Amino acid sequence: MLHGDRRRFKTVPVNLHDWIDELCDELDIEVEVDEALVLDVARDAAHSVERRAAPISTFLLGYAAAAVNGDQAETERLAGLTAALAARWDKSPDELDEDDVDVDLDEEAVVDVPAEVGAEIAE
Repeated sequence: MLHGDRRRFKTVPVNLHDWIDELCDELDIEVEVDEALVLDVARDAAHSVERRAAPISTFLLGYAAAAVNGDQAETERLAGLTAALAARWDKSPDELDEDDVDVDLDEEAVVDVPAEVGAEIAE
């Protein structure tokens, strides 16, 4: 399980730049992060769709950015499309099409985690 018990974590002020640098080191990636762009997408999704849409939207934007080799102009265009969709999102749960219905992740999701990573998570 990746999320664990959130009550054991203490919230402390953090420098976002330091967090990003450390996370990139931990993930063994080198990438320039447009923090404002990512935070704007998260805000738009959280406020116009629902809170849980924020991390999913930013993940999908990151995935799409990787698909265009991190091209800044194209990533900004994709972020604009994401924000525009969030701004016009007005579907209530009763209005969703069958294809739009959430999948119960506990039953459907499969995540492949290398054994060494799984051991670190379990600790």
